[in-house]
Amino acid sequence: MSATITVDSHAAAHHGDHGHGHGKKGIMHYLWNTDHKVIAMQFLFTSILYVIIGGAMAVAMRWQLAFPGHPIPLIGHLLPSTIVSDDGSLIPGGYNMLVTMHGTILVFFVAMPILIGVFGNFLIPLKIGAGDMAFPTLNEISYWLFSISGVVMLASLFAPGGAPGTGWTAYAPLSSFAKYNGTPLGQTLWCTALFINGLSSLTGAVNYIATVITMRAPGMTMFRMPLPVWAIFVTAILLIFAIPVLSAAAALIIFDLNFGTTFYKPEGGGQPLLWQHLFWFFGHPEVYILILPAMGFASEILAVFSRKPVFGYKAMVYAMVLIGGLGFIVWGHHMYVSGMNLTLSAAFGVSTMIIAVPSAIKTFNWMGTIWRGNIHYTVPMAFAVAFVSMFVIGGLSGIFMAATPIDLFVHHTYFIVAHFHYVLFGGSILSIFAAIYFWFPKMSGRMFNNTLGWIHFWMTFVFFNLTFFPMHNLGLSGMMRRIADPTVYDCLRQVQPLNVVCTIGAMGLGLSTIPFLINMFWSIFKGPLAPANPWNSTTLEWTLSYPIQHGNFPVTPTIHHGPYEYSVPGLEKDYLPQNEKAPAHVTLEAH
Repeated sequence: MSATITVDSHAAAHHGDHGHGHGKKGIMHYLWNTDHKVIAMQFLFTSILYVIIGGAMAVAMRWQLAFPGHPIPLIGHLLPSTIVSDDGSLIPGGYNMLVTMHGTILVFFVAMPILIGVFGNFLIPLKIGAGDMAFPTLNEISYWLFSISGVVMLASLFAPGGAPGTGWTAYAPLSSFAKYNGTPLGQTLWCTALFINGLSSLTGAVNYIATVITMRAPGMTMFRMPLPVWAIFVTAILLIFAIPVLSAAAALIIFDLNFGTTFYKPEGGGQPLLWQHLFWFFGHPEVYILILPAMGFASEILAVFSRKPVFGYKAMVYAMVLIGGLGFIVWGHHMYVSGMNLTLSAAFGVSTMIIAVPSAIKTFNWMGTIWRGNIHYTVPMAFAVAFVSMFVIGGLSGIFMAATPIDLFVHHTYFIVAHFHYVLFGGSILSIFAAIYFWFPKMSGRMFNNTLGWIHFWMTFVFFNLTFFPMHNLGLSGMMRRIADPTVYDCLRQVQPLNVVCTIGAMGLGLSTIPFLINMFWSIFKGPLAPANPWNSTTLEWTLSYPIQHGNFPVTPTIHHGPYEYSVPGLEKDYLPQNEKAPAHVTLEAH
């Protein structure tokens, strides 16, 4: 099978000559540049900063749970005085401030910007044969809105009274009453940051949707798009519908705290439960916003290193669309303990179990993809396989909690903490690492150090499970979320050794980022030069050699077959020599 890349002489003549930030010199090249590849790097390196900040907060939280009241080693004195005392131990309320900021930072400033901001920007134009995003300037504005929101979020740490201690879910009335919320300025800054961050997500989502719909190369029909593009496209649609709900809900908290309104205050006719409905109407689609791109990346990586086409391509696409649609009708399963009518909770339980079906289809198809494949054991493949296995564990525990009788028992316990970390860290973050290792040669023109990559993988995999698997047992033993000292409860003292185990795992998980960061920054400057197609992959981005010029393609691609409908000769080899040849399904035709 072959597709044709047809040279558009007009496009080729003007390749790289559009002025979208191209040609800027010095620091401005990195601060304001509308090339989608540079914007992807801006999102990546900014998010890495938040990985360090959010990860340090997680270690501080775990230290407090294992050794209550003891000074936090190394990082205790680096935390602001609104959270820790002079000796580096947490002040009263400091633990819940850490819980709030850790959850918020890891969701909104790490997982979302890397999955969507980094790889959405970098991959979509390259994979569909476009020269850039549909709205390049809006794309750069999206990044700077994200950066501003991060500054505002971190500013809440230094507000009088400190950051909000309401958890990342910020339930009313705790978050909306100044008399309950000792840090109304911190809560206001938190809500303002989420509002600005939402604007960033919306501008990015509009760009991704417009680019996919209007800028696909000739012949690149919707069902010829690679799965990562489909995943980000569906995710962008979810963002359009979910983010405004959270932004509006956060604005109402700002009004209640500062302007005397009573949206969430019963004495003025408001309803505290309104916040839960608004938050979880956003919050459950948010789970799929964080997992769908990860699924798309893993699907392609598993196929490449199994040396087989993706098993059930269309079924994978339909499953992603179904997951996105069903994600909006299951939010009530977060609210079983709110006094919900049992008939309504049964309806939410059934819909939650139904949404497990498309996820099971994807899992079956991943297994079909690697079944009897010529598997190549590389670092990105290891992370992709780990993603599938950890996501299955998180998904299975989620089905348990879809049943109201079980959820009533484990709700607000560490069983829930274990579940969503298996989905979001074991899912999203492991797939992020797989994607970084896989596309790093195309992003930087360099190869990662393989030894450091394997060290990073095994440390991450082992310490992740050491941290979060025992939390299932803690939750089933009755350990509640957001308590700073489990030893004050007689019933929890017998399981306190598990908290120590989890803390050891968390510290190891934090240390696992060191070989990754060393590997990344060493490889950027000193790593071996990457071949044009080091993995023998078959999608359009691998037809281009580094550095990819602004405008991407010197020719206009014309596609005749989908990305997984052909094979590449020589797949038994690990590496191809540096060359300018396209994959076997592509020929170059000038006219």
